[in-house]
Amino acid sequence: MIELEVSIDIARPAAEIWRIISDFGQDPRWRAGVTTMAPDPPGPVVPGTATDESISFRGRSYRTGRLVTRVVPGREFSWRMTSGFDAEGGRSVVPLGEDRCRVTVRLRCRPPGLHRLRGPLLSRALRQKYRQDLRRLSDLVTTRA
Repeated sequence: MIELEVSIDIARPAAEIWRIISDFGQDPRWRAGVTTMAPDPPGPVVPGTATDESISFRGRSYRTGRLVTRVVPGREFSWRMTSGFDAEGGRSVVPLGEDRCRVTVRLRCRPPGLHRLRGPLLSRALRQKYRQDLRRLSDLVTTRA
């Protein structure tokens, strides 16, 4: 079992960041390797939002589906994979003042088959990817501010 929680503080209002992280259609802008992300319905997540994602990770291409299971508008949402992997996770944003917030991404997954043997390596690679993605999100919103 791999369990990750990665956070970053961003010098932007929580509502602005929520608009980005709660819209899966925005993912290719800040998540490395995401080539296609098609949420249904498009726009901010609601319980039942489904996605079809194409992503490249560590030199391999994957296609996955997700289903949003819970939403606290403006604050957090949870999802579970419906195809591709046995995983669940979520995203949240917590205000740290008027112009600052903490963004957190969570992942819990059960690698299939022989990938379980590489659990520690996979965990480090995923943690590094999540950190890089959150830095990319921060750069996206702070450079255009």
